[in-house]
Amino acid sequence: MLKTYYREGALEAGCDEAGRGCLAGPVFAAAVILPPDFNHPLLNDSKKVKPKHRLTLREAIQSSAIAWAVAEVDNEEIDQINILRASFKAMHLAIDKLLVKPSLLLIDGNRFVGYKNIPHHCIIGGDGKYTAIAAASILAKTYRDECMETCHKKHPIYCWDQNKGYGTEIHRNAIAAHGLSPLHRRSFHSAPSTPSLGI
Repeated sequence: MLKTYYREGALEAGCDEAGRGCLAGPVFAAAVILPPDFNHPLLNDSKKVKPKHRLTLREAIQSSAIAWAVAEVDNEEIDQINILRASFKAMHLAIDKLLVKPSLLLIDGNRFVGYKNIPHHCIIGGDGKYTAIAAASILAKTYRDECMETCHKKHPIYCWDQNKGYGTEIHRNAIAAHGLSPLHRRSFHSAPSTPSLGI
């Protein structure tokens, strides 16, 4: 069962990212402040929730949250600053957009770059432990999935509507056959001779 708070009485924002391990597309992050009485039977780590239920949860989270925001960092910037820094930047951008300032940040994972003067706690597997982080994982995942489905329409050969940019066999085979698209993360492909698809 998910815990509703880390520190009783604190205005906590849960933060999580989606798309960190993908070969293409942006990394997304979300920050969510939930009311202390928020509860939904489907809420969990987004990886453990069926796609149709994620959308149900997104609507419930957005309608009930004290504040929520989603941000992204594109593949070109990921290549410039590396994926870890890009993930932290996406979280910072999401926190920037919150209409209510939290007093504590709950970060999914074991590392984070501090945001301004707001204290934070890193929690390994936090999206399966705390409601605010789970909610952030749902928002980050659903918005990124929609982004990749849109990108798929321009680059259908990679089947991003199915793999969302992750390195599935179909995706890797398409890269081997057709090269990289402008949305691929060059830094994730170790072979410098991999051709670029000029579309």
